Amino acid sequence: MARRPLPRILSTGSAQIARSRDLARTAADSATDVLHPLITISRGLRRLAAAGRRRWADTPKDRRGPLLFLVASVVLVVALIPYGPLLAVITLMAAAAWQGKDRTPPGPTGPDEAQGKRLESLYEALVPYFSVPEDPAPLYAHGGEWGKAFESYEFDDTGRVSHLSIRYPAYFTDGEADSRARIEQLLHAKSGRGREYRFAWDEEGNQLTVAVLPPLPTDVAAQRFVTAPGETLLGFTDPAGVQRTLPLTSGEERRDVPPVIWRTGARSTEPHLLAVGGPGSGTTTLLRSIALQALQHGDVLVVEGVGTGEFACLTGRDGVLGVECGLAGALTGLEWAAHETERRLIAANRARQSGQAPPEDTKRPLWLLLDRPTALGHLAATDGRRDPLDLLQVPLRHGRAAGVTVVVAEQFDALESLGDAVRGHTRARVVLGPASAGQLEAVLGSPPHTTPTPDVPPGRGYARLGGGPVHRLQVPATPDPYDEATSETHRRAVLGLLPPLTTPVDAEAVPPAAPDPAPGSPADETPQSPVRVTASGPVGVPAEG
Repeated sequence: MARRPLPRILSTGSAQIARSRDLARTAADSATDVLHPLITISRGLRRLAAAGRRRWADTPKDRRGPLLFLVASVVLVVALIPYGPLLAVITLMAAAAWQGKDRTPPGPTGPDEAQGKRLESLYEALVPYFSVPEDPAPLYAHGGEWGKAFESYEFDDTGRVSHLSIRYPAYFTDGEADSRARIEQLLHAKSGRGREYRFAWDEEGNQLTVAVLPPLPTDVAAQRFVTAPGETLLGFTDPAGVQRTLPLTSGEERRDVPPVIWRTGARSTEPHLLAVGGPGSGTTTLLRSIALQALQHGDVLVVEGVGTGEFACLTGRDGVLGVECGLAGALTGLEWAAHETERRLIAANRARQSGQAPPEDTKRPLWLLLDRPTALGHLAATDGRRDPLDLLQVPLRHGRAAGVTVVVAEQFDALESLGDAVRGHTRARVVLGPASAGQLEAVLGSPPHTTPTPDVPPGRGYARLGGGPVHRLQVPATPDPYDEATSETHRRAVLGLLPPLTTPVDAEAVPPAAPDPAPGSPADETPQSPVRVTASGPVGVPAEG
């Protein structure tokens, strides 16, 4: 019996869908034109009926009887005269058609005087950049017509430009970043500062589209996001930037918001992340949000360089290997993380050589979250000890294969102190808070297509994953629940996401650190015992069996 082939999705499915939509839209427009008289008469009949009900309600009760007698007499006379009912129906239809006419005043067909002056000012400001003396028929000239250069425009309630489509000559050097930056800076200044604009350059069609972006939502609190294992939500962005939405709950309201998803794991091209910002920009909030999401499927080790206690809510929780605020604890925890990375690599390599699956203890994700680690580097240099950032080279270099993810948050003034290893392996970048165009390009590797504003809420910034586009970003509100300034709603949201408390193992002795074995020695190939880390540092736990 021949096997019947399965149906395949046609490659022209999107074209057929678009054609079907066009046919449906054409049919709807044709039906509207044909049924327009009927729609008008129906609207007029509803208005006449409403007027009759209002007349009846306004009539006093003692006069309703004579009114009914008068109406009945008129109906009887119309019914008895020749062609009376036909004339009555024609009169009623005429009155309904007259009452059903759409009397909405037409909108303005063009800009008013103030809007016209603003467009003319924009046109005159662009003349030095979009014109050359050799052009025989310049599109931009002093005293020229701005209507030929501006194809479409919109204004907001304040009278400022909210959308503008600009044509420019083909000889303009739109392929150079400096030329585009000059035009964007000019339009930003002339259209009104304090707003965020998106500039879309169509180099093929010689057209520039300027649009004012709405503010991103800042009222979304921390919650369980609908993400798969290996996906971490960094924040929310514009609908045009991503092709996915997540269902969220904001109070009693449910809505779908476009997210910025960061994928980690063995197949990730951006396994580590660097977040940069100024004081109060929200980098610590981002780390706290990542920690709450990482604890659903993995273990977390937190190193807090400034020691302000921002991660005290994680201490002693299930899956939290440690929250280190001092230099000694940070060195011990990161040294254990480096050895754990090596142990996972050795165990996975042995399993592959023997044709078996990797052990389960090598599959559980391990997250290293470091908040301002350069502060500990200064302390280490003063005491003559090793810089904690040097211990990140192994997790950064081999973390993707070992299931270890490193997230570093630092401020702009200490960015150069992170070292080449951190800056070279953290290809996922986030910039939060006020930042200049130069700072954004230095961290993200590419300037954003929007104009940054000087005043932004906490957690507001930009994100870029590897070589992808730059997205606007708003981090979900994840404040410290132990902070007195935190609202009760956000406090309950964060506390509801924390894992349960576990019994600390501080009573167990901390074994002395063993010296590093020589390469190629038997001790170098022996897998280490599982390690458990508490707030006081890593504690050895004997292996079962």
